[in-house]
Amino acid sequence: MKTAKICLIMLIPLYFINCKPSTESLKLMNEAKETFGVIPAAMPGAENDSAERVELGKTLYFDKALSVDDTISCNSCHNLENSGNGTDNAMVSTGVDGQKGGRNSPTVLNAGFHVAQFWDGRAADLKEQAKGPILNPIEMGMPDANAVIAKVKTNKKYLGLFKKAFPDAEESITYDNLAEAIAAFERTLITKDRFDDFINGNARALTPDEQTGLTHFMEKGCSSCHNGNLIGGNSYRKLGLANEYTTTDVGRFEVTKATEDKFVFKVPSLRNIANTGPYFHDGSIKTLEDAVKKMGWHQLDLKLSDEETSKIVLFLKALSAK
Repeated sequence: MKTAKICLIMLIPLYFINCKPSTESLKLMNEAKETFGVIPAAMPGAENDSAERVELGKTLYFDKALSVDDTISCNSCHNLENSGNGTDNAMVSTGVDGQKGGRNSPTVLNAGFHVAQFWDGRAADLKEQAKGPILNPIEMGMPDANAVIAKVKTNKKYLGLFKKAFPDAEESITYDNLAEAIAAFERTLITKDRFDDFINGNARALTPDEQTGLTHFMEKGCSSCHNGNLIGGNSYRKLGLANEYTTTDVGRFEVTKATEDKFVFKVPSLRNIANTGPYFHDGSIKTLEDAVKKMGWHQLDLKLSDEETSKIVLFLKALSAK
């Protein structure tokens, strides 16, 4: 018994030593916070959102009646049901009449923090983005905004919901207000993960292997594009900057018509990236490991080893919402 007590006493200092974050972890934590920053508590524009407007937006988001044949809702391509990650996990999405879209659907989670919406940045904000798919002939297929509003007005529940959401409007049910309500709901879709805990002061929130992955991510140059509090989503880059990436999609050039924007796309946010595959604008990359290796080669002219790749992937998995 005396020996057991002595052993227990000897273990106590070792326990506290092991629980204390290393100098390297604390240094990495501070570097990461400086490089990426923390996600704000609210998205731009949320200061004007009311509970009634958010509730209306949520109802509209899940309503298939906004499509021409009552088969597609916003949620069809940006799934939030059953802890969905804001995307459909398909190479490209399926719209009305089984038509296939041309690009992979990005997640709606945290989207309101992005510099712009869509892969090519053609919509300035969530409100403008919300107007697009409803009228897109491949996606939801409604012929025009007037047809959308006429259809919405046939549902009596919307009469009260719009009035409560826009009490000062002379005409509350408008296409502009419909998009604003959907945007209000989407502005609530903010996620938190263990990386947030890490940069907010908990140096033990990431495992040693995940911290190694974060170190690789920063030192190899991944953070030169994937930076800011969303770890991306705040800039545009040419796909195939170092080594050509074969694609017929000219990206942002379709919006700007500027030669320098050929094959340029918005840098995706890496928040929740482990759960939002397949990857890239064309949805051609099935695994996160393959995506990391291809980005290393096409963007940084690096051939990442299997070990480096696996550690980076472990870090990226720590960016999944709690």
